[in-house]
Amino acid sequence: MAERLHRQVRTAVVWDVLSEALAAQLAASGRDALDVIDAGGGTGGFAVPLAEQGHRVTVVDPSPDALAALSRRAAEKDVGGRVTAVQGDAAGLADLVGAGSADVVLCHGVLEVVDDPADALRGVAAVLRPGGVASVLVAQRFAAALGRALAGRLAEARTVLADPDGRWGPGDPLPRRFDEHSLVDLFEHAGMRVQQVHGVRVFTDLVPGALVDDPANHGDLLDLEAVVAVHPAFRAVAAQLHVLAGPR
Repeated sequence: MAERLHRQVRTAVVWDVLSEALAAQLAASGRDALDVIDAGGGTGGFAVPLAEQGHRVTVVDPSPDALAALSRRAAEKDVGGRVTAVQGDAAGLADLVGAGSADVVLCHGVLEVVDDPADALRGVAAVLRPGGVASVLVAQRFAAALGRALAGRLAEARTVLADPDGRWGPGDPLPRRFDEHSLVDLFEHAGMRVQQVHGVRVFTDLVPGALVDDPANHGDLLDLEAVVAVHPAFRAVAAQLHVLAGPR
């Protein structure tokens, strides 16, 4: 139960924003289902719930093990017919699924780990239809600095701020992190227009874990995260940045 609550709190802002975007896309298209591509969607944490809503979802991921788990998960939820698994990476999306084939593209937790974030984002742009929307979620540099400082690792906190990739040292498991300025610049160079930016996990990663896991605090924490998600000052210390963008 505690693990489920924690997972919901960590993704609630993304789901709220994504749900509004999907509703707008449905209204604009006049259709009752959308074509969604989930780049780096792994085992289907977003893809399967979207398929349960009736959408057609193609998950593109480099890991065959993750795609096998996705297929099992989709079958268990009886949505296997609406979920397609394709092995590959974000930069090659157009070759894998066809240019202009998607109403919505998800790219969550991908730009931090790919060889070239700009290539990956150009791949996302290439498969969007006119009027389509991309949902991109990335790790944020300033939150990492704050987290290292609160853990007493002050030198590592300074390194995060100075390092071009926002890493705290050679032992950092993440290849790169972004701040809002660098992320928006990346979208512009990929020929995309940023529509919204939200901070995700502003307080969830800072408050004691017991508080996050306690169902009695669940509603209050969700409400708090929703309020600060759109506040520029709080976005700067959010663990993740969530961007909605469309073709320019």
